[in-house]
Amino acid sequence: MTPLRPTALRGRVFRGSAQVAAGRLTKAQLRSSAWQRVFRDVYACSTVTVTHRLRAVAAARLLVPGAVVSGRSAAVLWGVDVAGPADDVELTVPPGSSACTVPGVRVRRWPLAGDQVTARSGTRVTTAPVTAVDLGRSVHPLVEAVALVDALVVARVTDLDAVRAAADAATGPRCRRARQVAGLADGLAGSPQETRLRLLLHASRLPRPVAQFRVRDDAGREIARVDFAWPDHHLAVEYEGRWHGRPQQVAPDRARLNRLTAAGWRVVFVTAEDLREPDQVIARVAAALAQSAPGVDLVRSQRP
Repeated sequence: MTPLRPTALRGRVFRGSAQVAAGRLTKAQLRSSAWQRVFRDVYACSTVTVTHRLRAVAAARLLVPGAVVSGRSAAVLWGVDVAGPADDVELTVPPGSSACTVPGVRVRRWPLAGDQVTARSGTRVTTAPVTAVDLGRSVHPLVEAVALVDALVVARVTDLDAVRAAADAATGPRCRRARQVAGLADGLAGSPQETRLRLLLHASRLPRPVAQFRVRDDAGREIARVDFAWPDHHLAVEYEGRWHGRPQQVAPDRARLNRLTAAGWRVVFVTAEDLREPDQVIARVAAALAQSAPGVDLVRSQRP
């Protein structure tokens, strides 16, 4: 038997009790395969894919009156996919709010000024710079927080100056940590792994590389943009994600590498597996740098 699915509720998310009170559904019908439970008393049509975005919007609109989507959940609404469908939704309510605890939702009581809140997907959400500051306060370890702030900037929903200004103005718990994260972000990384690699290189005693460097040939034409470069040494370090191994990507990658090689550049590739052995990554890069500067201990020369 086909379950009852009123036209007004198809593809929708709703409070079950409200629909029962309106006479559209009975309590028994709510338990049918036509609907899926999102939160206590919150249901979605079974044709809807339940994502973190959907759960965040539903929690702010239907569960916690006056709430603002914040933290990782706000980052998801800003287009940075940092929370899964089953992860707790993060909301902020004013101090003194009577909002109760709901399974699957984390509620923070914190004052938000009017200019710290905007609308996204028809839902109140912290602005992108404030979201970045929240991530800087709360996400651990430090490198993960920096990667998330970089991702917000790369997504072009904010810029680094705005993030740093918001961090400078921040008060309360872990505001210094938020400023540290904002200071370490550069907004250039093409992926979180590139941020992790950048922070690893910067934390070492190697000469600091240039990020997102444009390599040009003798005629001044750009032949490639590399993740990290030591131009004087004609050395590049590239993070190589799994997508580079896809068949459609092999030919363009080889052509690009051939252009770099023809221009006299060498490339050290770093993968996710390599990043699990950070000392080995630094050793490989140091060895490659040393090849272009025989007799010079590039690591030792950077010590204060």
